[in-house]
Amino acid sequence: MTYERDATTLELPWPFAGREDELELVRRSLTGVRRGIVVTGPAGRGKTRLVTEAVRGTDCARVAGTPESRTVPFAAFAHLLPESVTLHRAVRSLSGIRTLLVDDAHLLDDASAALVHQLAVHGRARLLVVATDGAPVPYAISRLWTGELLPRLALEPLPEEETAQLLTAGAGPLDALTVNRLRRLSQGDLRLLRDLLGAVRGLLTPVPGTGERSWRGPVPLTTTVRERTAPVLGRTRPVERDTLDRLAFAEPLPSDLDDLDDLDLGALEVLESDGLIAVDDRGAVRLAHPLYGPVLRAAAGRLRARRLARTPQVFATALDAESAALGRRIDRADVRATATPVGEWLVAEGGPLPGGYAAVRARFARLRGEVREAAAWAREGLRGDPQDASCRTELDRARATLDHPGDPDPDLEALTDPYDAVRLGAPEKAVGRLGGVFARHADALARADGPDLDEVAGELERRGYLLFAAEAHAQAVRAHRDPRAARHSRTRAVALARRCQGARTPALSGLVLGELTTRQRQIVTLAAAGLTNRQIAERLTLSVRTVGNHLYSAYARLGASDRGALPWLAQAREAQPA
Repeated sequence: MTYERDATTLELPWPFAGREDELELVRRSLTGVRRGIVVTGPAGRGKTRLVTEAVRGTDCARVAGTPESRTVPFAAFAHLLPESVTLHRAVRSLSGIRTLLVDDAHLLDDASAALVHQLAVHGRARLLVVATDGAPVPYAISRLWTGELLPRLALEPLPEEETAQLLTAGAGPLDALTVNRLRRLSQGDLRLLRDLLGAVRGLLTPVPGTGERSWRGPVPLTTTVRERTAPVLGRTRPVERDTLDRLAFAEPLPSDLDDLDDLDLGALEVLESDGLIAVDDRGAVRLAHPLYGPVLRAAAGRLRARRLARTPQVFATALDAESAALGRRIDRADVRATATPVGEWLVAEGGPLPGGYAAVRARFARLRGEVREAAAWAREGLRGDPQDASCRTELDRARATLDHPGDPDPDLEALTDPYDAVRLGAPEKAVGRLGGVFARHADALARADGPDLDEVAGELERRGYLLFAAEAHAQAVRAHRDPRAARHSRTRAVALARRCQGARTPALSGLVLGELTTRQRQIVTLAAAGLTNRQIAERLTLSVRTVGNHLYSAYARLGASDRGALPWLAQAREAQPA
């Protein structure tokens, strides 16, 4: 189901969030041995926003390519150069520029591209060059990285935790299922993410008992959504469009190739080669982008929609199959990510979710360390049946892990799960009651064997138990005799804990600040609170460079790799040397 949205999408303030590692890399390129950096990635990945943030507050000249000026020599540099100029004179004219940002370099005219290349070879300016993947790039620009004149940063999609951080900065706290849905629909395109967030902002509803809001219901068909899908969907022939429609109304279930034997095989092959459908190794066929389905269903008439739509019983059977599959994975101690399209579909559309399914899905998420998501699944089950005991239990367990470390002195005798005793540091309570990797964890902890605890943590991580792995690494920090091994364990514990959606447990409370100077501790505390280097510098009357140097030294002492780890370390209850 979808609905139309003709009004212009609300423009939201879009603060810079996440990308701390990439931001630091770009900033270092302005002061290091190399003469700058090239940033590439698909359209909408956030390339321009990243480099703009990197040069904020600096003296930086800017140029940009445009489709309309690709045939005009030096068009991108027109505001910086005389009207008539040769390449040699252009290089000399720009010799006084310290930093040059070249945006949309794939759209530069040949003369401007050659000028950028010559500045990289002979000029003094630091170059920040931005180009879009998949578009033809002037040879002089591609030679910047293929000829190793400048390093290249290929921007990856924003990670899940940083997407949540960005959405929170733009619209306030959202529940985990809403974050997942927006991230899935946008497919790493931050401009599309912003458009969707603006479209659903007025549809967000408070989640009782939390400070979060959620979005359930149809996908708004904004102008941006239509513009992204029209070029590919609009060029299909009738026989291909018929196949797409059938796949759209089959969602969220994939269609087996055997079910499509009455369709034109040639049409399927064309759709696959055009990137409109995806076929997995088992022959399951899906639409290639999650927005294709809503757009196709909206374009179909009511009679066609009624004929193509699947019956509710088909989805009920598939939901039971998903629940059973999740249960088997939990029994095998394997909670690696697995597809649950039917459950996600029902929640997204705002439909009722059976309590039994919701509880299993919540437990699976909790075991993976996705504690906010676990709470959200449990609440969905309780929305349909407020008395469901299994959902209530899962919600209570998720809440107990969120935002606080729990009871530091729990009643170990009252624990019903022996592995909880191991996680709480009392492995003797679990002797003979565990098997597999959980028994190995108990044994390594009882022997205070740091290397073995790290090995157990690695196995837990491979099986998908990210929170348990973080806790095992944190326990290894205190068991190691080698300070370098302890720092490595702390780094891994922090990295994994960051992916656990705000989980706070007694084991993780041992992640500590270490031996920092007073000034380092002051700066780390402000950075952990979300202040930028510039804001910290203004508050403490320091230079931005001094703040950066203190943070770099703090990272080395803490065993942290970036700013995102600092909240974990700054919230520790005690400081111990590693």
